Amino acid sequence: MSGRVVVVGDALIDEIRDDAGVREFVGGAGLNVAVGLSRLGVPASLIAMVGDDAAGAQIRAYLGDYDVELLESPAPFGTSRAISTRSAAGEPEYVFNEAAQNRRVHYGDAERAALAAAPMVVVSCFPFDDAAQTDELVDATTSASTPLAIDPNPRSGMLHDRAEFVRGFEKAASGALLVKVGEDDAQLLYGTTLEPLRDRLVALGVRAVLATYGAGGAAIDAEGTTVSRAISDLPGRVVDTMGGGDAVLATSVALVRDGLPVDEAGWAHVLERAMDVAAATCRHEGALLRVPE
Repeated sequence: MSGRVVVVGDALIDEIRDDAGVREFVGGAGLNVAVGLSRLGVPASLIAMVGDDAAGAQIRAYLGDYDVELLESPAPFGTSRAISTRSAAGEPEYVFNEAAQNRRVHYGDAERAALAAAPMVVVSCFPFDDAAQTDELVDATTSASTPLAIDPNPRSGMLHDRAEFVRGFEKAASGALLVKVGEDDAQLLYGTTLEPLRDRLVALGVRAVLATYGAGGAAIDAEGTTVSRAISDLPGRVVDTMGGGDAVLATSVALVRDGLPVDEAGWAHVLERAMDVAAATCRHEGALLRVPE
């Protein structure tokens, strides 16, 4: 299908601190998905807040390198930044700056035109606890009548109101084509495991629920079909889990943007490919999507 997939989400600088020192990467869940789609051969646009500063220039140049169109929203507090420390297992722990905690996107004529022309809209790491922003998102995507994929991707350092986030997320997710949720999401937002959340999202009318279990692999519930796969066993060790979930979402969107699979074999192909790409991504530092080839 022609047209750019539009991703609505965050763009920021990831500052990584560990025993090896301090490194910076261009990142953000929304940006990672948009760049990942482009690396998979799917044209993509990103609607995100980017500052008029050196970090913002770095983000613009990075997106240009990967042919991702940026529809940028004003950033009164500058560009978002996430300072992360790494555990021994490679899991990141984040602290976010003022810009990230007050992120906002704008839907002008250019953004609405892009949404209307897109074969699919993907929302990742959105401030669903801001009721006004959630209403604007729902209005913009409903008006576009474009299939929607959502990854709530909540971060404790940016979460202002858990109950409001759940309400906003469920309002946007109701009837969505695809929703991705992870174990951390279920615990942070609902205080539960993934299984009851999977059932809840199916009851909300989500056509395909993609549940990720980290090293435990992933599962898809889609219109009466459930498929699960383990994480792929590739050569080399896991270096960094940052970006693994974004790689799963980007790969899944790339494979279903023209329509959902109609049988178990089709979903198994989607999940197996997503697990391969996630495993390859986690064998490199940073969140840039990698393919096992």
